[in-house]
Amino acid sequence: MDHQPKFFENLSGTGKAIGVLTSGGDAQGMNAAVRAVVRMGIYVKAKVYFVYEGYQGMVDGGDNIVEVSWESVSSILQVGGTVIGSARCKAFRTREGRLQAAYNLVQRGITNLCVIGGDGSLTGANLFREEWSGLLEELAQKGKIDEEAVKKYAYLNIVGMVGSIDNDFCGTDMTIGTDSALHRIIEVVDAIMTTAQSHQRTFVLEVMGRHCGYLALVSALACGADWVFIPEYPPEEGWEDSMCVKLSENRARKKRLNIIIVAEGAIDCHNKPITSEKVKDLVVQRLGFDTRVTILGHVQRGGTPSAFDRILASRMGVEAVLALLEATPDTPACVVSLSGNQAVRLPLMECVQMTQEVQKAMDEGRFVEAVRLRGRSFENNLNTYKLLSHKRPDAELPKTNFNVAVLNVGAPAAGMNAAVRAAVRVGITEGHKMFAVIDGFEGFARGKIKEISWGDVGGWTGQGGSILGTKRTLPAKYLEKIADQMRTNNINALMVIGGFEAYESCLQLHEARSCFEEFCVPICVLPATISNNVPGTDFSIGADTALNAIVETCDRIKQSASGTKRRVFIIETMGGYCGYLANMGALAAGADAAYIFEEQFDIRELQANVEHLTEKMKTSIQRGLVLRNENSNENYTTDFIYQLYSEEGKGVFDCRKNVLGHMQQGGAPSPFDRNFGTKISAKAMQWISKKLKETYRKGKVFANTDDSVCLLGMRRRNLVFQPVAELKNETDFVHRIPKEQWWLKLRPLMKILAKYKTSYDVSDSGQLEHVAVHSPKEAETGAI
Repeated sequence: MDHQPKFFENLSGTGKAIGVLTSGGDAQGMNAAVRAVVRMGIYVKAKVYFVYEGYQGMVDGGDNIVEVSWESVSSILQVGGTVIGSARCKAFRTREGRLQAAYNLVQRGITNLCVIGGDGSLTGANLFREEWSGLLEELAQKGKIDEEAVKKYAYLNIVGMVGSIDNDFCGTDMTIGTDSALHRIIEVVDAIMTTAQSHQRTFVLEVMGRHCGYLALVSALACGADWVFIPEYPPEEGWEDSMCVKLSENRARKKRLNIIIVAEGAIDCHNKPITSEKVKDLVVQRLGFDTRVTILGHVQRGGTPSAFDRILASRMGVEAVLALLEATPDTPACVVSLSGNQAVRLPLMECVQMTQEVQKAMDEGRFVEAVRLRGRSFENNLNTYKLLSHKRPDAELPKTNFNVAVLNVGAPAAGMNAAVRAAVRVGITEGHKMFAVIDGFEGFARGKIKEISWGDVGGWTGQGGSILGTKRTLPAKYLEKIADQMRTNNINALMVIGGFEAYESCLQLHEARSCFEEFCVPICVLPATISNNVPGTDFSIGADTALNAIVETCDRIKQSASGTKRRVFIIETMGGYCGYLANMGALAAGADAAYIFEEQFDIRELQANVEHLTEKMKTSIQRGLVLRNENSNENYTTDFIYQLYSEEGKGVFDCRKNVLGHMQQGGAPSPFDRNFGTKISAKAMQWISKKLKETYRKGKVFANTDDSVCLLGMRRRNLVFQPVAELKNETDFVHRIPKEQWWLKLRPLMKILAKYKTSYDVSDSGQLEHVAVHSPKEAETGAI
């Protein structure tokens, strides 16, 4: 990045007033967005107002529009729904209603609005903005406001954030609330699977999504459902027969349960609804299976927001305030959203039009077009689901005569099993023979290798840990034995799923190619570690699950002190030398400080933190939270920090400490990790197939170029294959971390939200982009 960093210190909100409202259906994470808008607004010296009950409150005015302070949003981060209320509002749909709303805003000098809601709420906001000057003229004519006010408040700025569990808004990869809704669905599916297993039952699950099948599709992908019905991709004619054949085949293969997921808006190719009851009746009549229906309903909207939603909403809230500060009368109303791992701003109406285009395409039966308009992430999910859920008959499968081995290396991480399942199934579909290696490279050297079939990996997506078994041992000391095993089993390619050790192992194999020809085969590394410390990728499989475990525990720990006197908790997280878990955990749990190795700290900083907390505790704030990465500093240990805070806080607060330990490594994988593991694994296996074809010469595979040993990682917006040899320069091998880490840019965000003065580089934000409709080819290469 050659750009000059641009800091927001020169953006001042002095004299500006920002109104924040939530509208339409509620979604988990809305409170995190409200909190970020309020705190960032106050940080830049703007006045911030809550507008209670959405547009209804704006029309009614009075006590519904209230100026707020820093403390007003304390302790709301972990609360689901929206604390400022949301209501459907008929009055705002009329010009009279909007006239009244404009009057109420002008009375308080509010000309900047941050609207958190779905496409209906955002369309309403845009109309309001377009009519604004006309509304003020009308108010002046009626003598309600003077000409001075018309000039002073001449234009209204609007920034939207999409809060909707359906993820039905085009232009954004994830809307606020979607990840949390997936958490609720997966919790239910996991619970249902155990009872269905006992009774050999079939379950039909109905999930929300009247116009968008995202929740149904991703939960089907995340739990390995047998069949899924979504509005964008109706089943072909005669689906009843194909579905029943598939279900009975699965039973014949000794599968004790069947899961069918139905989106509430599911339709057939004649636009007729497919209901969960209809599906149940069909299964009972045709197959006589014991079948039950479960409708998830509003459970999906409820509960506490996931770590992902809290971080997403906090990032979006800060970005929204920056967008309002930079807006001019000519700036179109925009939405802040996420593309890959990148915050972007998009013209609101372009997004709304595209969202409406999808509905139009569905109404007119142009379903392929509808899927394409939903965006590459949706299309990718659909293609991966189709690839993994239906096994083609053996006679139809190609035969390549290639043998591909899959192994886990390093510490266990949730989501590894989902990755193994996807690798095995895609490999079989591509015509390869798949082999599983037990216990990493150590097991490989001992010949613990066996062929693995399609059915062997059934039900693996929801399992935590590593079913294949994993060891930290690097191959260097077993090179000869491993080469022997590769020769004996005729292994033509390797997929290595694991953390920093997996990356190092493949480097060693790459370097040993000159001595052992057996290693001249395509090798792909998939990053899977809770520490998220592998170079070449922004995210690793397992890190999201660990983050949720940390955040959930922090919530409980904070709650344990409610009602007692003021208390500060010092919490130690894992991660080796990588501060990802401590830093992101702090952002998602609303911590006051996070001590990490990457940002050195000294006694002066510790002292400043204690004083800062002491000042805070003198207000209405009752609880403090401090996270420390296990290796952040060898002398300033968790005990040391605990003792320092205890001593310095005497008389103001008392202290407790917790070491979270291995609970961060356990648990069922989160929806994100199941999905991420599944998708990158499928993509990696397709890359391996391509490499095998390219390097097959004279009856054997010979791959000795750098680009035949790659790591597949997510970089900003795209999935990229990077030669491990090239990643060497980006790696700090002593501390086992990448030299540059993207999340350090979010560190100031945590500090701002915890009331510290800091500088925040905003070079990456600020550019208004356009909504792009991708070509079908792009879906294969691009995003997650």
